[in-house]
Amino acid sequence: MSVESNLKKDGIEVIEQLDTLTVNTIANNISHKICETFPSYGLNQNELFIKLSRLNMYRAKMPEGMAEANYFYKNTSIYFNEHIAMEDIEEFAVHECIHYIQEVKDKKKYLLKMGQCDYTEFKVYGLGLNEAAVQLISSKILGIPKEYVKYFGINFETNSPSYYPLECCLVNQLSYLIGEDILFESTLKSDDTFKKAAMEVLTPKSFLAIQNAIDDILYAEEDIIKLNNKITQVDDRNKKIDGMLKKIDELKNEITLTFMRTQNLIISSYFNNAFNNISNLEELENYRKKLYTFKDYLGFAEGYTFFNDYYVEKMSQLEHKYNILENGGLETAINIRTKKVSKFRMIINAIKKILLGKLSEEDEAKFY
Repeated sequence: MSVESNLKKDGIEVIEQLDTLTVNTIANNISHKICETFPSYGLNQNELFIKLSRLNMYRAKMPEGMAEANYFYKNTSIYFNEHIAMEDIEEFAVHECIHYIQEVKDKKKYLLKMGQCDYTEFKVYGLGLNEAAVQLISSKILGIPKEYVKYFGINFETNSPSYYPLECCLVNQLSYLIGEDILFESTLKSDDTFKKAAMEVLTPKSFLAIQNAIDDILYAEEDIIKLNNKITQVDDRNKKIDGMLKKIDELKNEITLTFMRTQNLIISSYFNNAFNNISNLEELENYRKKLYTFKDYLGFAEGYTFFNDYYVEKMSQLEHKYNILENGGLETAINIRTKKVSKFRMIINAIKKILLGKLSEEDEAKFY
């Protein structure tokens, strides 16, 4: 399919091409910001500028609900919604410029890889993971502050409130557990460092399930946008619209369920693995702190208790493991109590207060 056919299929109608000076200014500013934000990644600003200055950029009419900017790899072009003010275009260009930097093509110019996304003859893998990773990178470059949001009944904190928020929430959890630099550098350089690290700490099976689930959320959101656009094109309400509205509700419910299942899988696969690898008291304490801090990355829905239950269970297991490690690995020594053990017991008792919001900052600091 030609580029023109692709644009027409997506409802994009070109209005004008941005001039060379504007493109070069955007390329210069973005290449500078990327290198300034990630000074340890070995990126060359001049090389990035030259690469980004080769992009074609257009203002265009775009369908309602579509992203404000879109990168098309087939003609190395970025299309910006005509409603974006000229002074704001650079902000929207960051995400799309990163996509261009990510491209890995074969000798015939076929796209093979884009960051965390792999393109095969039959299927694309990791599209949602890559979009979220790129958005997290963009948010860091732009310095977007965190805020609390609610999507599909899920409450969480994010620095990407408008673009791929649910996907970003899940990928941010992975970033916290595996390492932000590992995710970001691997995403910018389109290598498998992050995926290999994720498979190691989550197991390959769990990682692939998580990756596929993030894709499913992305595709379901796109289906909702398409259905909403179809509904707006119908003047009179009819059974067909009722059917589309019902389908939208089903998709929303499925997104919520998929998100919660995926979050639970991230928690259990990582922390179960990490627990089994604890070999000394320092590792045990680091594990406890990491599990406790994970609450700041969670998405919460009404009636959600998985993390709280898991936390209490793991604290009890940590107390048992502490006794064994403290006494030379002897199972027979599990009844010995120390100040360190009582600290774990205090955490278990205090967690109920945390969940109810009744624990003071002073009390929380005592056991954290």
